[in-house]
Amino acid sequence: MTWKPLPIGVDNFETLITKDYYFVDKTLFIRDLLDMKGEVNLFTRPRRFGKTLNMSMLRYFFEMDEDNRGLFAGTKIMSAGEEYLKWMGQFPVISLSLKSMKQPTWELSFEMLKQAVGEEYERHWKTVEADRRISEAKRERYLRICDLKGTEADYAYALKFLSECLYACTGRKSIILIDEYDVPLENAYFAGFYDQMIALIRSLFESALKTNENLEFAVVTGCLRISRESIFTGLNNLKIMSVTADAYAEYFGFTPDEVEEMLRFYGLEKNLETVRQWYDGYQFGSTEVYNPWSVINYVDSCRTNKEAFARPYWSNTSSNSIVRTLVEKADLSVKQEIEALIEGKTITKPIHEDITYEDMDSTQDNLWNFLFFTGYLKKIQERQEGETIYMEMAIPNREVRYIYKNTVLRWFEERTDKKELSPLYDSILNGDTEKMAEILSENLMETISFYDYQESYYHGFLAGMLKNIGNYIVLSNRESGNGRPDIILKYPSVRGKAVIMEIKVAESYQDLERKCDEALRQIEEQRYDEELRREGYRNIMKYGIAFYRKECMAKLAPEI
Repeated sequence: MTWKPLPIGVDNFETLITKDYYFVDKTLFIRDLLDMKGEVNLFTRPRRFGKTLNMSMLRYFFEMDEDNRGLFAGTKIMSAGEEYLKWMGQFPVISLSLKSMKQPTWELSFEMLKQAVGEEYERHWKTVEADRRISEAKRERYLRICDLKGTEADYAYALKFLSECLYACTGRKSIILIDEYDVPLENAYFAGFYDQMIALIRSLFESALKTNENLEFAVVTGCLRISRESIFTGLNNLKIMSVTADAYAEYFGFTPDEVEEMLRFYGLEKNLETVRQWYDGYQFGSTEVYNPWSVINYVDSCRTNKEAFARPYWSNTSSNSIVRTLVEKADLSVKQEIEALIEGKTITKPIHEDITYEDMDSTQDNLWNFLFFTGYLKKIQERQEGETIYMEMAIPNREVRYIYKNTVLRWFEERTDKKELSPLYDSILNGDTEKMAEILSENLMETISFYDYQESYYHGFLAGMLKNIGNYIVLSNRESGNGRPDIILKYPSVRGKAVIMEIKVAESYQDLERKCDEALRQIEEQRYDEELRREGYRNIMKYGIAFYRKECMAKLAPEI
């Protein structure tokens, strides 16, 4: 087998074909787009699900350039029939990506829009430059935008103006492709200049897509559908294909057949179950879909080692701000729902697609909507009650579960750093077991747990609470005696105290005391204090600590 390079981060269709990358053929997307005859088509899918590559493919297919025809040799669209091929190479195409507008300030974000628009103007300059049908005033305006010297109004109406110029030169209406339209909106919401950004994007869209007689059709992609009232005001020609729609479902992400074919090509058939557990689980309409970015990265990692570990590749590229917002704003009921999801259970929530970023904080239900449409939850089933659609949802796979867990852990660490925990530390060093258990239980109530209340969860929780104890060294699961005590605290000088903590998980609230006693017996039987005594410590405290869900009990071994 000849190893083909995998297109990691390759979102230009020409590059993918000419450099002979592994290619999953999605060209029948073009056929369906022409069949549906939508004037403005909005596709919403999670990040890294192939939107940008598909937009690039559309550009090379429709654009007036004979050289592009060879890029599609052997693809499925070439066998679809002349009624589709007659569209090939027949239109000026305006292609604009807004992803570079993810910037910390309004000024810098607007500069990046100017840059992106200016580059597209420059790309079409040869067509406009030689055509005498463009008036001198329009030519000056064109060059002003091209040279990044235009006003805010120039750039707000730039796409419509460019389509006017291209129609004057070619006699053909333009196809407009706008990729990642909601990136500047999400960024502006979290960065604090949402109102300015939404006004700009609304003007850009209204002029280009609503009242533009030089528009053949448009395709817009993003992660979320933003409500008509905020962006697509009065845009009656808008067709929306979200993750709930059956149409076009197989063209974003990899289908199970495409994944199996890829694994066979690279001799990785035995890895199918790993790939399924980590990267499958999405459902667009009624179609099962794998995360393409993660599958490609995983297969690439197996090039030198077919047993390479699966890793959370999507978590390194996708903005996790929405998950973080959910965790930070969670009340008690939402915390329980997050815990249930991480355990592998489901939740049911009302789903509606007409949302704005401003809605995110208005109700917890809106936040669940954002999580569903951005790929952090998957559909199990749906039902309709009256006018409301309810969606039963779960975490899609192990990769996304990793994102939830790590978001929770980081949130817990940050909260712990801000807490005043000296009463906890005092209670431990003074042997006040009641106060110690009370403080730990209170903090368990505030946090979000996972691992189904396994011992490893409580171990991480307690170690996190103790990390800022000050002058004491915190050792976790270090060798000592005949085994490993869960946690050891020790003063740097042997004249100070040392503390041994052994953790147990009870099966009921009534079982807490028995588990504390069991932990204390283990400390003695395994001689966990032996190493500390060899070091010279004489003042050694021994705690048996038991947990049951959000409850804690601690017992201190009597001094001998």
